[in-house]
Amino acid sequence: MPHEISAVVAREKNAPVSVERILVPDPGPGEALVKVQACGVCHTDLHYKEGGIGDDFPYLLGHEAAGVVEAVGDGVTGLAPGDYVILNWRAVCGQCRACLRGRPWYCFATHNATQKMTLLDGTPLSPALGIGAFAEKTLVAAGQCTKVDPAAPATVAGLLGCGVMAGIGAAINTGGVTRGDSVAVFGCGGVGDAAIAGARLAGATTIVAVDLDDRKLEWAREFGATHTVNSGSVDPVEAIRAATGGFGADVVIEAVGLPKVYEQAFNARDLAGTVVLVGVPRPDMQLTLPFLDVFGRGGALKSSWYGDCLPSRDFPVLIELFKQGRLPLDKFVTETIGINDVEAAFDKMHKGDVLRSVMVLD
Repeated sequence: MPHEISAVVAREKNAPVSVERILVPDPGPGEALVKVQACGVCHTDLHYKEGGIGDDFPYLLGHEAAGVVEAVGDGVTGLAPGDYVILNWRAVCGQCRACLRGRPWYCFATHNATQKMTLLDGTPLSPALGIGAFAEKTLVAAGQCTKVDPAAPATVAGLLGCGVMAGIGAAINTGGVTRGDSVAVFGCGGVGDAAIAGARLAGATTIVAVDLDDRKLEWAREFGATHTVNSGSVDPVEAIRAATGGFGADVVIEAVGLPKVYEQAFNARDLAGTVVLVGVPRPDMQLTLPFLDVFGRGGALKSSWYGDCLPSRDFPVLIELFKQGRLPLDKFVTETIGINDVEAAFDKMHKGDVLRSVMVLD
């Protein structure tokens, strides 16, 4: 029997979101019904609302969530009602060419729930990143549920479902930051600060944070930045070279998604250094680089999708590091809000007033 619940819906492009009653089916084969406890307000949700990802309106927004499994469908193993889980959008298939080559973090056929959640009139909803967690309950593929220690509150655990994992993974998984490295991070929002925290965890000794907002640079220091650069008043490339003995950083992470910023990141790395793009560009953007410099500088230019993470491997480890006091997930939470406050949270995000607003459900 379908569950009638409240959820945040984007009905059309650029229109304010609304809290509506929707229907969530009981889980079918391979699916799980999850009672959502908390969900972060991520920039990706704003992209959906603005039509920057697709036009499959109406969207059921929210994806950065943690909660408790309420029911599972036939054929589900390793997951049971009562399990505390973080939701992820990389439910690996185990059968595609990436999985068969032992690289499941590149899975090309990740699973989502087969059944549709709908408006009361039967209109199908498109769940953000296959999750749709600005809702009291959501239906996902069982593989989208990663069990973790319930000692970590949902307000912080859910952040690993997207932005924080993307940043930490960009540093550790994609960038391969290791002890003694120098790292520069362009863009000190949630993802950039997570990259800084990840670089610190990995043992980087010099971490340069770059942003246009002095407030964000102060936040970056709290996550482990050893140097800060306001690129509105200082040349960031020269500042990064000055902080690294004149050479440039071993790993430079671009968490903005702008061609001009990427070019700065490219020029701010040391010879044989690595540039990691984790900021999301718009479809119309183009990038031009001196081809000889691409060759002559050596190293690697990489893109990081979801921090090249494997949720079953990475989420439990990061929760343990949080419990040990080594990963300050709580510092990402600027405010907690109710289900009726998501539109206001988007406005605060636009203004740069928050790292993360987190919607909490009773």
